[in-house]
Amino acid sequence: MIWGTALLAAVLLVTGCSAPAQVNNPIETSVNDMNEQLIAAAERGDTATLRTLVEDGAELNAQDMQGRTAIMAAVYENKVDAVRVLIEAGADINKQDNRLNNPFLYSGAEGQLDILKLLIEAKADTKMTNRYGGNALIPAAEKGHVDNVRTLLETTDVNVNHVNHLGWTALLEAIILTDGGTKHQQIVRLLIDHGADVNIADNDGVTPLQHAKRQGYTEIERMLSDAGGR
Repeated sequence: MIWGTALLAAVLLVTGCSAPAQVNNPIETSVNDMNEQLIAAAERGDTATLRTLVEDGAELNAQDMQGRTAIMAAVYENKVDAVRVLIEAGADINKQDNRLNNPFLYSGAEGQLDILKLLIEAKADTKMTNRYGGNALIPAAEKGHVDNVRTLLETTDVNVNHVNHLGWTALLEAIILTDGGTKHQQIVRLLIDHGADVNIADNDGVTPLQHAKRQGYTEIERMLSDAGGR
């Protein structure tokens, strides 16, 4: 009996000294739920729900496991109206996700002209760079998004001669990674007309003109030669 009483006392003592079970703060849980709902609504383009959640206190710049804010989720799904609502609500348009995309960089690269114009109007930071060290202009040029390239060059201060981690400018990418067709000819023309340095070489010392010659892009070769390319 003495041994049993001692054992019981020990168990009670240990139990009494244990840390209390953690109780979730219902207010914090509620906000987290709203943040998740906000990102989901943005992804769907559900502007009515977005407005309600913002008014109810959801955090505009909360991020999910991929680092996406609500506005980034909307941009990935090309939901123009949702992007507009979130900009008007004061969302951070420059925040980058885990892949170093942000609304301006992604919309520029993916040809989302309507969203790109909204972000330019909202004064997006044109100097931010993606995971390759490129600005919005470089992938737009490479992917043949003529209207995006024109808009970036004509309405922003984006650096036409920015060099990414691969050692390529927008002009080099418009030649090296393309078929040299009509769209990329237009892009090369735009880049030259807006101050592209036609003699910035890649990391191997090969210039845009030399690349164009190697790849047989006659029209691009002519434009570069006329612009002083070597």
